[in-house]
Amino acid sequence: MTMKAVNPVTSETIKEYDEMSAAEVRGIIEKAHEAFLTWRETSLDARADRMRQAAQTLRNGADQYARLMAEEMGKPITGGRAEAQKCAWACDYFADNAAQFLQPETIETDAAKSYVTFEPIGVVLAIMPWNFPFWQVFRFAAPALMAGNAALLKHASNVPGCALAIEEIFHVSGFPENLFRAILIGADDTKKVIANPLVRAVTLTGSTRAGRAVASASGEALKKTVLELGGSDAYLILEDADVASAAATCAASRLINSGQSCINAKRFIVVESVRREFEEAFVARMRAAKVGDPLDETTEVGPLARKDLREALHDQVRKSINGGARLLLGGKIPDGDGTYYPPTVLTDVKPHTPAYDEELFGPVAAIIPVKDEDEAIRVANDSPYGLGAAVFTRDIARGERIAAKLLDAGACFVNAFVRSDPRLPFGGVKESGYGRELSSYGIKEFVNIKTVYVASSPDAPTGARTSE
Repeated sequence: MTMKAVNPVTSETIKEYDEMSAAEVRGIIEKAHEAFLTWRETSLDARADRMRQAAQTLRNGADQYARLMAEEMGKPITGGRAEAQKCAWACDYFADNAAQFLQPETIETDAAKSYVTFEPIGVVLAIMPWNFPFWQVFRFAAPALMAGNAALLKHASNVPGCALAIEEIFHVSGFPENLFRAILIGADDTKKVIANPLVRAVTLTGSTRAGRAVASASGEALKKTVLELGGSDAYLILEDADVASAAATCAASRLINSGQSCINAKRFIVVESVRREFEEAFVARMRAAKVGDPLDETTEVGPLARKDLREALHDQVRKSINGGARLLLGGKIPDGDGTYYPPTVLTDVKPHTPAYDEELFGPVAAIIPVKDEDEAIRVANDSPYGLGAAVFTRDIARGERIAAKLLDAGACFVNAFVRSDPRLPFGGVKESGYGRELSSYGIKEFVNIKTVYVASSPDAPTGARTSE
């Protein structure tokens, strides 16, 4: 079977790739395990040197990688360039901080010596999506490799060129040849990889549906998982917000990556007293965004990655309107080539419609009016998702209280849009997944947190208080 990379602007096939056979994949897994056995003995300083070289490779090739992303999945080239630079930042961050994060922790007990050490576990399988085809790989790979693991990448089938380019980045940057490998297989073959005994853990970024499938397969094989799944991030605009600033920030967040991000702002929960002012400012910002060729440096919104994704998004818009929402902007599939969808704004969005209940993966915003703060918090949490959220208010203490204590999400921001940062843990709750990526928490997801207990002499009593 073959795997095709299709340009979403022209619908032309860029290149076809042969899918790997089961025997090829088994061989790659075995070689990755062999590379791990050497890599885990490599000093952290030596690992860091290679990771810093990977950062430099990314920076040197940022234009090339941005063009590849634009051609395979339609990302505006300025966004692709920024994505490559952010990957380099993650590489440098974990090169600089892994030794500190993995430092053994002494625990005082009745032993002569007792401590916790953080040891690599082996080959980790990463199942990654197309929407941030470099960043979502590097935010896993940089900490996992610095911890001493090996990595396999099963990338989305529409970005095989990106998968192989990332493999090449690690190879030319001095990592062992088989330590990071891309495997070109379909989704149906992934379960066999998960079941392989040399694969010790699995991480997935993708839809909630995909998360359930991977969690089920991993649970059957007793493999550790980290899942970063869908999101329908709620942004609360309270009555004391700086409305003009909030509208600009909300529009910018909604249109990042042409609206194709798990942590895009999606539901805008607006207190009624500022609703009209917000709608006018927000619609003006959305209308002003330039839609066009992703290779054009001035383009802000490119095409959606595939035709079926556009059809699904448009169906959600139509059903939401039929359910009582009002269309303020967009909402029509344009004529011409390319899988474009216009910036679209719905208001008076009602419960039990797609714009209220589901993730909208494209440049479509749902405005939900509420009477006050309490109702805004209730509506924000009235979702199966819990990835990110934001609150806009001039009262910083009020915003911080809401973000820290009252919003049910993994990342909550005040007067800013939700984003990932190598220094901060990233992940969600509820149907947005579990586990964390990035920061010290992310690097410890795929290690053996090992207790070491050393008695004072071979025959010394243990002092244990229970028999377990």
